[in-house]
Amino acid sequence: MNDNEEIQTIETEGFSTIILAAGKGTRMKSDLAKVLHSLCGAPMLTYPVAAAQAAGSEKNVVVIGHQAEQIREKFRDQGLIFVGPQELLGTGHAVLQAAEAFRDHGGAIVILCGDVPLILPRTIKALYERHRSARAAVTVLTMIQEEPAGYGRVIKTEDGHICKIVEEKDASADEKKICEVNTGLYCVRSAFLFSAVATLGNRNAQKEYYLTDIIEIACKNGLRAISFLASDPMEVMGINTPEELERAGRVKEMRDLR
Repeated sequence: MNDNEEIQTIETEGFSTIILAAGKGTRMKSDLAKVLHSLCGAPMLTYPVAAAQAAGSEKNVVVIGHQAEQIREKFRDQGLIFVGPQELLGTGHAVLQAAEAFRDHGGAIVILCGDVPLILPRTIKALYERHRSARAAVTVLTMIQEEPAGYGRVIKTEDGHICKIVEEKDASADEKKICEVNTGLYCVRSAFLFSAVATLGNRNAQKEYYLTDIIEIACKNGLRAISFLASDPMEVMGINTPEELERAGRVKEMRDLR
């Protein structure tokens, strides 16, 4: 039995979710934590939480940092597990904070971002189903951007598997030409996820622990890392500025009218 087959053997049905919500959101030009900014009358974090729950997530863990107590209070009756506050040392370190909450979890974990509010339940379900059917260790939700500046580039092998994701500041000139980019959303085998993030280093331009580095760890261990292409780039739009928040509000209002 190879490593990939062994991981499949210990997999259980279903998935749980980690939602990353620790950021300050300095570009929002406000002291309010980014995920507490209002989108169509509710805190931004409301929407990825609701999408995960509607998709059938069994357990929902939210990683918090900035204004942690305000977030706990706002969402105290939502059946969520909060971990943090913690130092902001990168996405990989943030995910590691959830390890204890998943100590006995044998299924997949979907990783969402609290500042990606337009994600739909059907996309989360499709991401999980693609991950499970492909017997992957890691599945990355990706999108095609004609102007990919600022995004992590998805680097693939000849057989179409992902071998690494390179952040903009670390990318070569050729890598920057790649138009398939990382959305920051994933589905990962639980046992692999926490063993991998525990070994991450921070030798990069940002001096942070990148969650994206688990792709290379999977490949080095002979495990499968694949992509799942988002059908609508607007659905995976991250909110970093008041202008993007306003744009997301318009998109949601249009959805609700359909």
